[in-house]
Amino acid sequence: MRTTAPILDLTNVRFRWPGQASFGLSVPSFQIARGETVLLLGESGSGKSTLLSLICGTIRPDTGTVVVGETDLSNLTASGRDRFRGDHIGVIFQQFNLLPFGTVADNILLPLRFAPKRRARAKDPLKTAAELCSTLRLPASLLSAKAATLSVGQQQRVAVARALIGQPPIVIADEPTSSLDADSQAAFLDLLFKQVTKNGSSLLMVSHDHRLGDWFDRVVRMDDIATIERHAS
Repeated sequence: MRTTAPILDLTNVRFRWPGQASFGLSVPSFQIARGETVLLLGESGSGKSTLLSLICGTIRPDTGTVVVGETDLSNLTASGRDRFRGDHIGVIFQQFNLLPFGTVADNILLPLRFAPKRRARAKDPLKTAAELCSTLRLPASLLSAKAATLSVGQQQRVAVARALIGQPPIVIADEPTSSLDADSQAAFLDLLFKQVTKNGSSLLMVSHDHRLGDWFDRVVRMDDIATIERHAS
């Protein structure tokens, strides 16, 4: 059962990248409910990456508020936003961003080194990592394998396990299915949604593929929630 307060709430947010030919983004209002799964559609250049950076706290809005849970990221310092992100947001990167010479276990457990709240929720981290691998159909024998030796599909599932460990309240996925064929895409989404539902996490997935919409509670288009501002010098 979802509570009334959203897990994510952007209000009157504006941000402009510095530079001679600056790019700005304005988001009057955008919310995600607790436990909700949302697909955010947008073409290249529509501001998706800037929006994700604002939500994750890697950049700070010039004006407006970005609230995750009950915390306004706009009020935190850069280091405070980093700590908050580690504890509360799991991220699946488009290129996975695994440590190639680290083991699968090293990669999955990496967020817990910087996130005490997630580490506490994981309880027995190595056991939890093994259970996630099993659920995501990765053999336990791979825990000691180097990430660079894995197939693309295996690397993708390691990236998912890393984002999910410690049950972060919100998971952000940036184009995670872009390199998959239709069958692999469906299998991946099935595994991801089962884990997100099990953890009670909210999911925001960014993509340009409208065909994914049937998997989600809600589909949102970038041009419906945000305005791009470009100014040349």
